[in-house]
Amino acid sequence: MPVKTLLNGNAPPGTVPVKIYAEDIEPAALQQLKNIAQLPIVHSHIAAMPDVHLGKGATVGSVIPTVSAIIPAAVGVDIGCGMNAVRTSLFAHQLPDNLRALRDAIEVKVPVGQRRHKLISARESACKNLAPGVDRLFSKHPGLMKKLRQPQKTWVTQMGTLGGGNHFIELCLDESGAVWVMLHSGSRGIGNAIGQYFIQKARRDMSGHMHNLPDKDLAYFSEGCENFEEYIEAVNWAQEYARLNRQEMMKLVLACLRVQLPAFTLTSEAINCHHNYVVRENHFARDVFVTRKGAISAQRDQLGIIPGSMGAKSFVVRGLGNPESFCSCAHGAGRKMSRSAARQRFSRRDLEEQTRGIQCRKDSGVLDEIPAAYKDIDTVMENQSDLVEVVHTLRQVVCIKG
Repeated sequence: MPVKTLLNGNAPPGTVPVKIYAEDIEPAALQQLKNIAQLPIVHSHIAAMPDVHLGKGATVGSVIPTVSAIIPAAVGVDIGCGMNAVRTSLFAHQLPDNLRALRDAIEVKVPVGQRRHKLISARESACKNLAPGVDRLFSKHPGLMKKLRQPQKTWVTQMGTLGGGNHFIELCLDESGAVWVMLHSGSRGIGNAIGQYFIQKARRDMSGHMHNLPDKDLAYFSEGCENFEEYIEAVNWAQEYARLNRQEMMKLVLACLRVQLPAFTLTSEAINCHHNYVVRENHFARDVFVTRKGAISAQRDQLGIIPGSMGAKSFVVRGLGNPESFCSCAHGAGRKMSRSAARQRFSRRDLEEQTRGIQCRKDSGVLDEIPAAYKDIDTVMENQSDLVEVVHTLRQVVCIKG
């Protein structure tokens, strides 16, 4: 699909274009993109991915390059949220006919929702390299500790846990019938606390300039100020925590499968990609901070994961390195209605029908995650044919949510 370019016709001088890879975009999300495009720190243009939808401050499904500045609300509060997937040597015929026992076993092994590991030592080996960084954060920012509203070591017991919302663990089959393990999670409670803490700090830092912002959630840190460096350190820590959290969960799931299923090996290197994060990159002859909020890196030949909703197929993709998207692509199907709207519109019967054939929760507690609340994943993929090519198509057979 040819990229559409929004020029912001009557926008203030200095406003950059917004390049959109979607056929339809809700007016409120479009306004958010226009707001970001007015910021003097944005370089070249903004790219909106095919799964673009309304977010807090910044649009989910947007790629924002900034010069010597970062917008904490654009990075968001689920810092480092992303995907992890591996292919096993198992095939569909080696799975049991009834997958409920397998789903139950994984839910015992990996805490979901608000649950966490009971012992601090449970995941300590995965956290030992992170401990010095978080100790520095707490010592420099006692207000962050208050933000957590929980014991200091909760971040350790949450290592290797799923959380709730749209986070999931899935068993999938590819086009050959090979079994994949795929999961989606982030930096858990501590990442959320870091995000909220620094969003508020950015607002205070810009308190005298808020009238110049189209949205108070677009307050930013400028490079060179103390809080900028503190935020960089904190966000890098949270991104690493999120990566290790997924890695630890994957170990736990695979250990569970080794008990429940025939012996197997892993036949592909693990794919581990963030989709809520900020990173230094060079685009259009400028070193910039690239914030991908609900988008993944799609550098040429880089592998990534684009999940559909529970009940829809997902994709392993290879990046095409498209410079107009800042070498990025969509992070998933993207919501087309709010969680409250989904709960009001659909029933448990709808959920059962839309997840037929998949071993997953089918109760009212996950009604807001019903497939119909999300955009059509095939349309999303069609709209980014210039950004990625499909390597594998996966369909879920087990989906675990918090």
